[in-house]
Amino acid sequence: MELSHPPVIPRAAVTPDFLAELAAIVGPRGLLTDAADIGAFVTDWGRRYTGHAAAVVRPASTEEVAAVVSLCNAHGVGIVPQGGNTGLMGGATPYPAHTGIVLSLARMNRVIDVDADGFTMTVEAGCVLQHLQDVAARHDRLLPLSLGAGGSCMIGGNISTNAGGAQVLHYGNTRGFVLGLEVVLPSGEVWNGLRALKKNNTGYDLKHLFIGAEGTLGIITKAVLKIWPKPHDVATAWVAIPSPAAGVRVLAAAHAASGDSVTSCELMHRDATDMSLRHIPGTQDPLPSDATWYLLMEWSSTHTDEAGGMARRLEDFLGAMMEQELVLDATVARNEAQARNMWHIRESQAEAGRAEGPSISYDISVASSRIPEFIERANAAARAILADVRPQPIGHMGDGNLHFNFRPQNGMDEDAWSQYTPALTRMVGDLLQDFSGSISAEHGIGQRKIEELEHYAARVELDAMRLIKRAFDPKNIMNPGKVIRV
Repeated sequence: MELSHPPVIPRAAVTPDFLAELAAIVGPRGLLTDAADIGAFVTDWGRRYTGHAAAVVRPASTEEVAAVVSLCNAHGVGIVPQGGNTGLMGGATPYPAHTGIVLSLARMNRVIDVDADGFTMTVEAGCVLQHLQDVAARHDRLLPLSLGAGGSCMIGGNISTNAGGAQVLHYGNTRGFVLGLEVVLPSGEVWNGLRALKKNNTGYDLKHLFIGAEGTLGIITKAVLKIWPKPHDVATAWVAIPSPAAGVRVLAAAHAASGDSVTSCELMHRDATDMSLRHIPGTQDPLPSDATWYLLMEWSSTHTDEAGGMARRLEDFLGAMMEQELVLDATVARNEAQARNMWHIRESQAEAGRAEGPSISYDISVASSRIPEFIERANAAARAILADVRPQPIGHMGDGNLHFNFRPQNGMDEDAWSQYTPALTRMVGDLLQDFSGSISAEHGIGQRKIEELEHYAARVELDAMRLIKRAFDPKNIMNPGKVIRV
């Protein structure tokens, strides 16, 4: 997918002398120049975008990052920062016209400190999310960022995209986890904001400029993260519901019934769960049913109740919801393996969707109470564009974030399907304006949604973003052409 008006990106050539200077900074392990080695770094996870880079630079320390960026700044060479390369918007993928480098943080993967009593972790940006969750668990703590790509995404990328996930409902998104940052600015200077402070009212809170900026203002190298007490009593249920409207009412009632202990509530469409069951080995249907709609709900507590705990309370609650005809059927996981199977079905839906064939997905948000109305109107509008389109809305019901997927009828190839995607994209964006919604809830803008942002955002908002970009990065070397065009 190409932009109708390509962004301006630096075209400075990377010379052999420049490569030699890079090698002197990062050493032989830190510099990749062979096309075979570079390939995986210039193609995104979804295989939607493939770009070009003269080299992949893999620094091992903040000092090396700063030296590389300073060198690039002096020569006007563009830099595409990259973590685990699991993003879905092309934000970590260079453009085909990119003549600069990809800067990978993968070698910067140390856990610097865990302060269990202070409920913080200090980590480098290249730490894989699942590793950080495991480290927190060993200290009886929880890092509640929960993503399907947790085994490969890196915390620097999570912060740079302000990642959300399945537990935003209870713990908030990544922005709320970050207490402090260390960032290499486009000039090569290092801003050390690694403060483990919950209160700091000294002027502008700079860290929030870099959270969600997708590497366009600087490169996050370290972070101080807030962690929580580890839950010891977790109940997980797979719930068949008659409609999304019933799901909204079930969730509203669950907050009170659980003592405000609902940590996740995922809305799922039967077509989407069937894809996981077809394409993901080892998955099993938790609740064979003819229902179209399901909730995956989790309640948790930091202590264990001898009288059945959360599982008993969740079972009693679902029984009451069945009496009110808000729940059709339900099953509560009896052990960790059953709970893992439920979550695996949900978290592997992006992977299953890729195996299923052509589709288009919209990461959008509306007020959670208006999700049913949005689904109904979007489905009707999509069918007016293509009568037998297959809508598959899934998402985080508690925070209003839907991953609204559309698929063509069986047998339609990518070329035929692509004729309908512009109309579907404009339909979803226009409808979101009626709902005061957002075209990006948690995946960011990257290169895929630049034109959508420019179409729907207010001029004053875009102008402010451009002013910030120019102030931090006057040479436009830092992830050029992503998020905002200057």
